[in-house]
Amino acid sequence: MTGTEERTSAESPEPGGYAAARLRLLTEGARTGPPRRAALAELTDDWLAGLFTAGAGRPQGISGISLVAVGGYGRGELSPRSDLDLLLLHDGSDPTAVAALADRLWYPVWDLGLDLDHSVRTLAEARRTAGEDLKVQLGLLDARHLAGDLGLTAGLRTAVLADWRNQAPKRLPELKELCDERAERQGELRFLLEPDLKEARGGLRDATALRAVAASWLADAPREGLAEARRTLLDVRDALHLSTGRATDRLALQEQDQVAAELGLLDADVLLRQVYEAAGVISYAADVTWREVGRVLRSRAVRPRLRAMLGGGKQVAERSPLAEGVVEQDGEVVLARAARPERDPVLPLRAAAAAAQAGLPLSPYAVRRLAAAARPLPTPWPAEAREELVTLLGSGRPTVEVWEALEAEGLISRLLPDWERVRCRPQRNAVHIWTVDRHLIETAVRAAALTRHVHRPDLLLVGALLHDIGKGWPGDHSVAGEIIAKDVATRIGFDAEDAAVLATLVRHHLLLIDTATRRDLDDPATVRSVADAVGTQGTLELLHALTEADALATGPAAWSSWRGSLVADLVRRVGALLAGDLPDEPAPTAPTAEQERLAIEAFRTGGPVLALRARSEPVPTEETPGAPEPLGVELLIAVPDQSAVLPAVAGVLAVHRLTVRTAELRTLRLPQDVHGDGSVLLLDWRVAAEYGSLPEAARLRADLVRALDGSLDIGGRLAERDAAYPRRRGLLAPPPRVTVAPAASHHATVIEVRAQDAPGLLHRIGMALEKAGVRVRSMHVSTLGANAVDAFYVTTGAGEPLPEQDAGSVARVLEETLRAP
Repeated sequence: MTGTEERTSAESPEPGGYAAARLRLLTEGARTGPPRRAALAELTDDWLAGLFTAGAGRPQGISGISLVAVGGYGRGELSPRSDLDLLLLHDGSDPTAVAALADRLWYPVWDLGLDLDHSVRTLAEARRTAGEDLKVQLGLLDARHLAGDLGLTAGLRTAVLADWRNQAPKRLPELKELCDERAERQGELRFLLEPDLKEARGGLRDATALRAVAASWLADAPREGLAEARRTLLDVRDALHLSTGRATDRLALQEQDQVAAELGLLDADVLLRQVYEAAGVISYAADVTWREVGRVLRSRAVRPRLRAMLGGGKQVAERSPLAEGVVEQDGEVVLARAARPERDPVLPLRAAAAAAQAGLPLSPYAVRRLAAAARPLPTPWPAEAREELVTLLGSGRPTVEVWEALEAEGLISRLLPDWERVRCRPQRNAVHIWTVDRHLIETAVRAAALTRHVHRPDLLLVGALLHDIGKGWPGDHSVAGEIIAKDVATRIGFDAEDAAVLATLVRHHLLLIDTATRRDLDDPATVRSVADAVGTQGTLELLHALTEADALATGPAAWSSWRGSLVADLVRRVGALLAGDLPDEPAPTAPTAEQERLAIEAFRTGGPVLALRARSEPVPTEETPGAPEPLGVELLIAVPDQSAVLPAVAGVLAVHRLTVRTAELRTLRLPQDVHGDGSVLLLDWRVAAEYGSLPEAARLRADLVRALDGSLDIGGRLAERDAAYPRRRGLLAPPPRVTVAPAASHHATVIEVRAQDAPGLLHRIGMALEKAGVRVRSMHVSTLGANAVDAFYVTTGAGEPLPEQDAGSVARVLEETLRAP
């Protein structure tokens, strides 16, 4: 069918002709992107115009009534499942006829199953409603004539635009507040794993808001790349509608591969990266635009009073020097009149550092000029350039906005070419709340607060910036990052010794947190392995600060007082060893008075004894310095040493719907003054209730007694609960992985388990280890978001490490057990 024939069939008021033509357009694949959206809008225009003419019973020259497309349809941005925003505009002379015409228009649309947002108003009613409802006014700004009285539609457009421009000083702050509220609810599009393409900050709503600001003539958005970014998001939404068959704007994880295929992209990561880049362009344009709106409005409010006081005349903006070639003007950092970026390659970093130190935004015009004119820095960088980079990174929170301004004009990738591989790179891990590039900047921001804790703050800040730089390359990002960090450090002017330290920081930036939470700190091999990797006290000090900054910048699930105390304990032990103060066989950590009391009571009664209590510790944060941070509920259990304690305790907790956040198990020798010879297993766990309040300690103890003597069928109870309340099927989690950590301990075999956290997981692990005939000497369990990361120190019945072959066999059996449904 030719284009003319297709249009002719669509012009028929019969829904069937339009539906068939619409289906062909969406499925033929010959047109995509803007051409398809324009063709779909034109096809829909013709059909609705036909319905209008047939319904009115009069020729196209009808007066006093018109059909108007508004909102997204008015802009011609019709995605496959978009709703139709329509206004039936009339002069009020014949309400009965208008109502009848409305029925003839709306019902065919509904009959096709299309979503319709419709209204019937006079010009006065439309203006009044727009004045009362900002969203209505925004939709009318894109009014487009479809059929009927063209003069009526033109009058509407003229009146609405005039109203908008006259009311801009009042309405633009309302629009800004609307955008901020939406961003608070939906988050930032460029960092979300399942973003809403329309509602999230940097999405299509914000792009539309920028059009409205431009229409006010009060300010305008930076145009570079904005139209392309909008088109990218619209193309993704089109593919999302076609692949799901639904009118959805949320790019869910399970649909991303299909959407990527629809767009001809390699995979979902490439898709997300394109979405993030587009959202970043829109977000930056919004930041600049709203800052300009605020400046103009403030200027309008102040200047009349100043002119009255000073007798009129144009006021010249004051310029305050900040650094060589850099001044502050009207709340922004701009270049001095004498600045010559073509002769001063350090100027971009100097301007950025001055802006961040002053807590001021960089003028987009200054950044654009720097990007166009500044010469590349020589290799290695001069000392001033390196110092300005460190100053920028050490400025705290203002660093983020300044860095984004440089990145918007491509200056960051020019200064650090390796940055391009991590820019806008998604992290498919629920623990991470940022993309790789933003996480690196957030880590530098967190590290800036810790610079007083180290002797070399410059190495800490640069290490924070580079610690995940290897995520742009295949393989272990720490290994790849070590090579990149050494190269970057040399390029920006650090000497060989400092470059080696930075490479070590990047290579081992996960060492302290992984070791502290997954290894037995009482085992000399644990401390020795960290000391060998770190090498010096200075590097250990830097690594300690970097570990905290990295975890704080990752997300709330990655750091806590408990993890911080474990890392601090490990650092203390490693520092002592590096200083020569730690013996090869350190004594185990002494139990607390409460732990000792519980152990003695458990030994004397021959049964389990427990204590359940809430705990919190003061931890300073940016928002509330010194405020108590809740650690959760601590559960201390002492049990006479016997078999099957781990699965019994874990099973009882699962039955009572208690989620295990962290868990430790160790053997405690009884004090010498206690009669008898024996040991007690001490379990120190942090738990949280899935629903409601915590169970009473007495009930937990009673069920634990039954579990230990075999009278409580834990497996049966959990199976009954799962059958009665099946868990909602969610995303397909990666399979569990069980490995043996080589040379992690001289006294035991360390088995590591990484799996999706689920009720009863620890019970299943404990049962599998029990059946394998191994003894759990100690364990270190932690939950990061939806991921369980556990380490079990196991021995033979005689207390020896497992033979290598047996250890591998236990790991395989455990992995198979966890993979089984």
